Amino acid sequence: MNTISCADIENHEELFRYLRDSGRISSGERPHARTLAGGISNRTVLVQRPDGETWVLKQALEKLRSPVEWFSDPRRIEREARGMEALVRWLPERSVPRLIFLDERNHVLAMEAVPEPHRNWKEMLMEGLPDEAYVAQFAELLAALHRNSASDPNAAITFADRSFFESLRLEPYYGYAAEQTPEAAGFLRGLIERTRSAARGVVHGDFSPKNILVHRNRLILLDHEVIHFGDTAFDIGFSLTHLLSKSHHFRERRTPFVRAAHRYWRRYAEAAGETASGPEFRKACAHHTLACLLARVAGRSPLEYLDNEERRVQRDVVTSLMHSPPDDIPELIDVFEHHISQLC
Repeated sequence: MNTISCADIENHEELFRYLRDSGRISSGERPHARTLAGGISNRTVLVQRPDGETWVLKQALEKLRSPVEWFSDPRRIEREARGMEALVRWLPERSVPRLIFLDERNHVLAMEAVPEPHRNWKEMLMEGLPDEAYVAQFAELLAALHRNSASDPNAAITFADRSFFESLRLEPYYGYAAEQTPEAAGFLRGLIERTRSAARGVVHGDFSPKNILVHRNRLILLDHEVIHFGDTAFDIGFSLTHLLSKSHHFRERRTPFVRAAHRYWRRYAEAAGETASGPEFRKACAHHTLACLLARVAGRSPLEYLDNEERRVQRDVVTSLMHSPPDDIPELIDVFEHHISQLC
């Protein structure tokens, strides 16, 4: 079945031919397809079949759609499929779409589409106040991943390979930001080395509001191509950065976003239990938050809603904090808010 070729699933006629020739759909079936907007690393297409079954197909790109050159092995789609299968066991029911098929040759997977109506949580945050219940669920999802995977004896072996995390996170976020911001290079390069040597548990690596759909007041997690066994503190820094950057961007909503950041951390720490205990873990979380805050203004994938002045301010605040970084998340949140408020 995997000998059938499909070069570009966004070419819908080619996609339909591929699905028929590979036996995924019948020879006479004519589904409806719609290319979805989304991330920079994949082609994504919604396929609605005549019987009502709806799939989302993803095809990993080797050259990412980014302003600067950025490459990653498209075999990471295989990692995403394994991640989906594992997350079904570790997360609450219906928190991850069901895997339909994986085609390794064409770097394609298909998953069950999230039912309508649903909304992207990032879009909701961009339009209004952060809902406390969703912030708590967001924290609980991550805590469940870190806590439940810690008791899985196969997790460290299944997700041992960190090459996709290197090409999609460490180099383009921390490494590239170090090149662009010499005053932060020592902090970032030291953190890179500590991250490479850490083995705390399973890291999602892309845990952000962009990858959350809200359906019937439940959060559903998407995009697992950089999941690996490593430094779970990265997930805290990566996700918390989105709440703090929005507190920077939306001045009139700064206080609610800061409160949401505190609530997110408190609920995560409560739900994660022992996996979030200890001063070294909390220090690592704070350092990853600083690094991600800088990476999202000076890395290969800057936040699109921050303008040039906001990026400059965030860069200046974060690099100044790196000289004497906070060792815990609550302190970091408050200090970041204080400095941002002074400059804005």
